[in-house]
Amino acid sequence: MSTAEALSVIPAAVLRNLSDKLYEKRKNAALELEGIVKHLTSAGDHDKINAVISLLAQEYTCSPQAHNRKGGLIGLAAVTVGLTTEAAQHLEQIVPPVLHSFSHQDSRVRYYACEALYNIAKVVRGDFIVFFNQIFDALCKLSADSDANVQSAAHLLDRLVKDIVTESEQFSIEEFIPLLRERMNVLNPHVRQFLVGWITVLDSVPDIDMLGFLPDFLDGLFNMLSDSSHEIRQQADSALSEFLQEIKNSPSVDYGRMAEILVQRAGSQDEFTRLTSITWINEFVKLGGDQLFPYYADILGAILPCISDKEEKIRVVSRETNDELRAIEADPAEGFDVGAILSVARRQLSSEWEATRIEALHWMWTLLNRHRSEVLVFLNDVFDTLLRALSDPSDEVVLLVLEVHACIAEDPQHFRQLVVFLVHSFQHDHSLLEKRGALIIRRLCVLLNAERVYRELSTILEGESDLDFASVMVQALNLILLTSPELSDLREHLKQLLVKDAGRDLFLSLYASWCHSPMAMISLCLLAQAYQHASSVIQSLTEDDINVKFLVQLHKLIHLLETPTFAYLRLQLLEPGRYIWLLKALYGLLMLLPQQSAAFKILRTRLKTVPSYSFKEEKVARTTSGIPFFNGGGGSQISDDGNTNENSHDMHNGINFASRLKHFKQIQQEHRLHSKSEIHSRFNSASSMKEL
Repeated sequence: MSTAEALSVIPAAVLRNLSDKLYEKRKNAALELEGIVKHLTSAGDHDKINAVISLLAQEYTCSPQAHNRKGGLIGLAAVTVGLTTEAAQHLEQIVPPVLHSFSHQDSRVRYYACEALYNIAKVVRGDFIVFFNQIFDALCKLSADSDANVQSAAHLLDRLVKDIVTESEQFSIEEFIPLLRERMNVLNPHVRQFLVGWITVLDSVPDIDMLGFLPDFLDGLFNMLSDSSHEIRQQADSALSEFLQEIKNSPSVDYGRMAEILVQRAGSQDEFTRLTSITWINEFVKLGGDQLFPYYADILGAILPCISDKEEKIRVVSRETNDELRAIEADPAEGFDVGAILSVARRQLSSEWEATRIEALHWMWTLLNRHRSEVLVFLNDVFDTLLRALSDPSDEVVLLVLEVHACIAEDPQHFRQLVVFLVHSFQHDHSLLEKRGALIIRRLCVLLNAERVYRELSTILEGESDLDFASVMVQALNLILLTSPELSDLREHLKQLLVKDAGRDLFLSLYASWCHSPMAMISLCLLAQAYQHASSVIQSLTEDDINVKFLVQLHKLIHLLETPTFAYLRLQLLEPGRYIWLLKALYGLLMLLPQQSAAFKILRTRLKTVPSYSFKEEKVARTTSGIPFFNGGGGSQISDDGNTNENSHDMHNGINFASRLKHFKQIQQEHRLHSKSEIHSRFNSASSMKEL
């Protein structure tokens, strides 16, 4: 096929007008060319037709002259129209030169390329599907063309191509998807509109399964939700809504791949993207079932931060999703990764948001209750984080942390570890003890049995080398013991000190550590009705013990004696002859108080109300019977002449009070020596500074 053959069938005037600068002349030349090709087609002379196409492609559409290119493009379109039903067999020659012209620097050439391909497509319809990928690529670029006319022409061509694709049986979605996926993250708004348009159109075709390929372009659609253009955001949202509806109605969906995408998008800076992704996750949790088990940890990692989102809609959907997720009782054998979920909860326990930390703790508690053995395998990974969480600024978080700890502490070794850490934390953070000590101790007593908690604390504090801390800690525990409703049973046990073994054992368990604080010891003895021993402890105090700290504690105790906790003690004052050691202990406290203090006036007023007739009646009873009266509350005897014999019964209910008093004095001597050493050390430091 030579150029000569083409020239022999096309008049020179037609070829000349085909490259004329005037559009009308080019158009008329194209019409003449169309007629020539129709004649050749009727004659079945395909060799000459091939020669004509070759001439137009090589000499015109590839020419460096813009007018030649325009003429070549309009000429190729005219040839196609002339070929009519025979055009399909010549498309391999016709279409490539047109596609090549889409990238020409001259906008008019690009425009005529759109026009030419439009006319070609109208003729061949589905037969040009073999070039679809190249055409799609060209249209994608032209959708963002700098020339408005080219964009307009490209849109017209795009609509026609969409119509052809939707009615074609030759279109391959499998070949198209990679092309779409490559372009989904393009930021140009025109390209984005173009892509969403194609996704929407193809999804509307019944025979094309776009849902099956959704994971390939889902992330790109979500990316468009944060576009600066409202129209693009709306189009992307509309497409996503349609797909979500299809997912709800579809019996088979690949939730896993999409779940990974949604989890990433849930952390987007864009509010609308977060809301949409969380909404999708919510539906997936409802629909996905066991398919999602391997992805639960990732999903939870996306949900927990969103529970604290600044946007209320996101918070509501996130909470609903979280509740649904936790309600599903998954089996580790089915892919439910307890360790991974526990790890997510541990990380979120460090979140700056209280609501997220609370839900993370709910998850830990849930896992412990459902999969205890699996959780304990990973305990070393989370235990330190849980212990640190006891210092959380939120009371609600601390209470939940304690519930989780209580669940773990069902095992003795973990219980011991928890209590040791608590004491250690209080020791190194006194503000924690002051602000949260009562809350933590009281809650633990409810969750883990008050006596068990107090016995363990006492055992640890008994051997505490930091005497100052031991004293402060014991004072705190003593105050909680005397005032907290949660410890009422513990107080009742102690009141039975002299008559029941349970009370005796508890008293002895606390005694050694309570020795670190004289006022705590006195309080314990008054609570346990060991009044004679309380009096002995008061008598053992020295000048060094009566300092400001002691008087402050004594002031608190006097006020506590007026509370319902010590109502029994006040009623016993109605029988001062029987409870003479109680009276002696209270008078001992009164003598230690400054006379002008409020506490002195309160206690003195109380003691003034003690009825004197009781003494007279008791004396008559003793003289008449001749039998010494046993002081059930204090453990001593009163002789006929009214003198007390403190040493006649050192043992009561198996307790050697004399030995206990000796131990108390020994511990207090250690405190005195320590205090003097501290004063001496500070004095030396001050002297050294002066010398410098």
